[in-house]
Amino acid sequence: MLGLIQFISLTLGAFVALFPNEMDFVLEHWGNVGQPSEGLAHWPTDFSADTFPVQCHSHNDYWRRVPLYEAIAYGCTGVEADVWLFDEELYVGHTTSSLTKNRTLKSLYLSPLMEILEKQNPITHFHPTHTEINGVFDTKPEQTLILLVDFKTSGPEIFPFVQDQLEPLRQKGYLTHWNGSAIISRPITIVASGNAPYDLVSAHNTYRDIFFDAPLDHLTTPNPLSPHKSSTGKNQGQGHSVSNTSTPLPPYSPTNSYYASVSFKKSIGFPHAYTRLTAREIDLIRSQINDAHTRGLKVRYWGIPSWPRGLRNHIWHVLIREGADMLNVDDLQTATKRDWMGRGKGWWI
Repeated sequence: MLGLIQFISLTLGAFVALFPNEMDFVLEHWGNVGQPSEGLAHWPTDFSADTFPVQCHSHNDYWRRVPLYEAIAYGCTGVEADVWLFDEELYVGHTTSSLTKNRTLKSLYLSPLMEILEKQNPITHFHPTHTEINGVFDTKPEQTLILLVDFKTSGPEIFPFVQDQLEPLRQKGYLTHWNGSAIISRPITIVASGNAPYDLVSAHNTYRDIFFDAPLDHLTTPNPLSPHKSSTGKNQGQGHSVSNTSTPLPPYSPTNSYYASVSFKKSIGFPHAYTRLTAREIDLIRSQINDAHTRGLKVRYWGIPSWPRGLRNHIWHVLIREGADMLNVDDLQTATKRDWMGRGKGWWI
């Protein structure tokens, strides 16, 4: 008898499943042609709906299966492109052997960003041109996305080409800029790194929309007139700072710089214990972060050991705890889904 009852129950359940209730029908057919909900399935700005921005920098972003978009999908607020100048074009790649004709700064980053921002800022009755400009994240429209352009060939030669290719974004008002008296935050912030020439980045006093990647380990020195490497010598930080060998350190500030960055391995070292940072190493991190924040710059360490993973995760935790503003990462999933503050809540913005 019990078996018969179970059989009847299962049969009735299967029969009812063939006739879904009204809620199931609405959910399945929402937005379909011919339904009352036709045209309601998508928002004009739903490109990044349900994506929450986090302070992660997509290192060597062009290596990803889908450059730029994958980083945004994870919520990263920074992406990095290594740029080489050949035949008056800016190509993106890790080395010259990896360059191809169709992988350019414009095709991988600038044009897609323009397309994204145009969709995020439709001109309608509800959103006229004079309203606030939205960024790439629908959950936080005011959030800027940092595009770090790592100059791989001659900085003075690359710089004017980068400036020229930014013109469409500039004309639309999409670039964060210094107007001579204040920083105006916009959807995209351009940071020049690698062989970028500080003197060209900071040349104009009334308008700048390319900012320098300052050397984090050279923000403080006992003697402000101590010799500093020239732009023709070995790079001292993320970008070349000065044009001669015996001048004061440049006045890095938010008016000319955005990041203060340094190689973790070269500046802090590789932890000998392989399990945790020493008190001395943490004190050095704390001091460097304080130096950068005193100048109003955002801190980014690159070259963090990627293995063992437990050590990498420990370093990430310490950096966020001590106030680093951006995690430079290759593993987007782990970096964006974990709570590196260890306080039981997310560290997203």
